[in-house]
Amino acid sequence: MKSPQTLPKRRETFLPFHVPSVEEADIQGVVETLRSGWLTTGPRTREFEESFASYVGSPRAVAVNSCTAGLHVALAALDLKSQDEVITTPYTFVATVEAILLAGARPILVDVEHDSLNMDPARVEAAITAHTRAIVPVHFAGHPCEMDPILESARRRGIRVIEDAAHALPAVYRGKRIGSIGDCTAFSFYATKNLTTGEGGMLTTSDPELETRMRRLSLHGMSRDAWNRYAEGGSWYYEVLDLGFKYNMTDLQASLGLTQLPRLDGYARRREELVERYRRGLEGMSELELPSIPRDGKHAWHLFVIRLRPERLRIDREGFIRKLTEMQIGASVHFIPVPLHPYYRRRLGLTPDDFPIALENYRRAISLPLYPRMELEDVDYVSEVVRWIVETHRR
Repeated sequence: MKSPQTLPKRRETFLPFHVPSVEEADIQGVVETLRSGWLTTGPRTREFEESFASYVGSPRAVAVNSCTAGLHVALAALDLKSQDEVITTPYTFVATVEAILLAGARPILVDVEHDSLNMDPARVEAAITAHTRAIVPVHFAGHPCEMDPILESARRRGIRVIEDAAHALPAVYRGKRIGSIGDCTAFSFYATKNLTTGEGGMLTTSDPELETRMRRLSLHGMSRDAWNRYAEGGSWYYEVLDLGFKYNMTDLQASLGLTQLPRLDGYARRREELVERYRRGLEGMSELELPSIPRDGKHAWHLFVIRLRPERLRIDREGFIRKLTEMQIGASVHFIPVPLHPYYRRRLGLTPDDFPIALENYRRAISLPLYPRMELEDVDYVSEVVRWIVETHRR
């Protein structure tokens, strides 16, 4: 690596923040589905549900068209009322809180831990009231939450735990994969996620009654056998048993999931390799805070989030990202905390200062590129540029 004071040679091509890992097997899987004549929810969706459930160690899975839809369905299945409360974090994409509101309940936000940026279990315990019906931990960036104290707080009171695992495939907590721990777990297969179906999501649960209700709600509240009513031997007759939604996954999406799932462990190893390369390239700079490592589990490394220490730098976060962009590097920020969005401030009566840890860390956070198709030389280049920006702007 060059001397940090030397301006690195600018890349000729832009390094995107993310590029999806789509391989020939994925393309062929979609083509086969197109040729099968079954495009919407059908046999490949069921096969994907079974394969995914087996992978995470859950007895049941329900495929949906997004993680947001999954969270909504899981919460709606609890029959929440307007006085019911659901505890979650302000440091998440707004879909987490959106789903709680759509399910008819009141979101209660608690601040996060400084290191992991996950919800603080002690604050969760303090926020529980007689109206609390569910807790929604968010495994930020793929770092598993401290689930044991959250589960203990919930189970003593009969409160449901619905995990937002949009980032957390294939994270592990104390020997168990995320997806096999809480009452229900919602995953995302959006284009940027560690496994993608373009758009899509999955719910896992060990509760057969919850599975039945979520499956029914995900497709208009129709009776269980509605999905195969056009198949040979299927029945045209169905009944609507609940007020449901149009949240089903298609076989086109599921075919992508089926071909990507066997490669997921390999993708995870590659992400770990890239993260280790980042750590070596960025170590020793007191102006930066690198992502924390789980004490009791395995990170999914969906995101690699560095945090600036502004008191040691003469450049702010916006200026830092602008320098990265000038050097042909895509960067992002995850996430704008919920209380910073005007709608949620008005709707929930929040102020950003209510969550000082979330706010302070958001103001310092930059997500660097991280995806399996990156080369080690790409990571070296990003690290070199980050070091150069720090060295030329340190106080």
